[in-house]
Amino acid sequence: MTPLTAMGAATTHLGLALTLSTSGSHPYQTVRRVSTLDYMSGGRVGWNIVSGHLRAEHRALGLNQLGHDERYDHADEYMDVCYALWSGMTPDAILADRTSGVFADPDKVKVIDFEGDYFRCRAVPPVMPSPQGRPVLFQAGSSGRGQKFAMKHADVVFSIQPKAAGMANFVSKLTETAKAEGRAEAPKVTFGIQCVLGGTEAEAKAIQQEMFDRVPIDAALNRMSGTMGVDFSKLELDSRLADNTTQASQGMLMALANMAGDGNATVRDAAQLFGTSTGMPQFVGTPEQVAEQLEEVWTTSGAHGFNLTPTSSLKSVEHFVDEVVPLLQKKGIYRTEYAGTTLKENLMS
Repeated sequence: MTPLTAMGAATTHLGLALTLSTSGSHPYQTVRRVSTLDYMSGGRVGWNIVSGHLRAEHRALGLNQLGHDERYDHADEYMDVCYALWSGMTPDAILADRTSGVFADPDKVKVIDFEGDYFRCRAVPPVMPSPQGRPVLFQAGSSGRGQKFAMKHADVVFSIQPKAAGMANFVSKLTETAKAEGRAEAPKVTFGIQCVLGGTEAEAKAIQQEMFDRVPIDAALNRMSGTMGVDFSKLELDSRLADNTTQASQGMLMALANMAGDGNATVRDAAQLFGTSTGMPQFVGTPEQVAEQLEEVWTTSGAHGFNLTPTSSLKSVEHFVDEVVPLLQKKGIYRTEYAGTTLKENLMS
C-alpha cells in the first residue's frame, strides 16, 4: 500500500491494485485504508481479496487458522461489512458550505450497525466515495468454494491454468455458474503467465533453462509449501503432485498438477515451475512468437486479459513493454489510449 501511494501521485491513468488478506485486519480498517487510497488517486484502486491461508500470518497475529471452506464463510461476512461501509454515504453527503456552516447532510450518512458470526461494527463510513464508488474487486479462488465467493463479490477473477484449453474451460464454467447464480454478467477473467523473451527462440529457451538451473530445489519446495500448506520436503520428488491434498490453495495445487496437460506432473516438475514463475505457464520465444501466443490464447480462451509475472524485477518488464506491446497494438488487440480516468472504466471496458 505504501509504494502504491507514491505510484498514484506520480501517475495519471495507472491502475493500482493491492492484495490484502481478510484474516489480517478488521473490515473497517481495510475500508478506511483502501478507500482512502482510492479516493486520493481519483478512483484508480483495486483490491485483490484473499482469505488468508498462510500459517505464518495466523501465527504472527495470534489467530486460529480456519479450514478451507470456513475461511470463505468468514470472508463473505467480512465483505458484508465492507459493502455496508461503502454504501453508507452518498457522493453529495459532504456539503462543506462555508456560508451556512454546514459540513455534511446527516440524512445522507448512515450509521452502520452490523453484528454477525465473526464481526461487529458500529460506525459511519470513514471515507467519501471515490469517482468509481468503491475499489475494483479482484479474487483468485479456483476451488468450488472459492469460485462461489468470486461469483458473489469479484469484478475480476484471476486464475492460473497451465494450458489454453484449461483457460477456455475455466471461463466457460465461470460463465455457466454466473447464469445459474442469476448474475447478470460473469466476472472478467485474467490468467497468470510469464513471458521469457530472447532475440531468437534458442536464446529464449536458454534463458528459461538458466532460470530453472538457478533455483535450488529446496528453495522452490519451501516456497511452494508456504503457499499450499503442504510440507513438500517430506514427499518423494518424483511422486505425482495430484495425489496430495491441502487446506490452503486447492486450485493452485490442481493447476500445477496438470501443468503437462495430463495431471501427472511430479513434485519436482511443480517445484521447478513454481520456483521460477510461481506456477504460471511460460510463453517462451522471440517478441513476435510471444505476441502470437498471447493472441492465440486470448482469442480462444475468452480471457479478458493476462497477469504477467516478471522473470527479473525490471529488465523483463521493460522488454515486454518495449518489444511485445507494440506488436499487440499493431494487431489491434491492445489499446492505444485509455477509456476513462478510473480503474473501473479502463479495466472493465
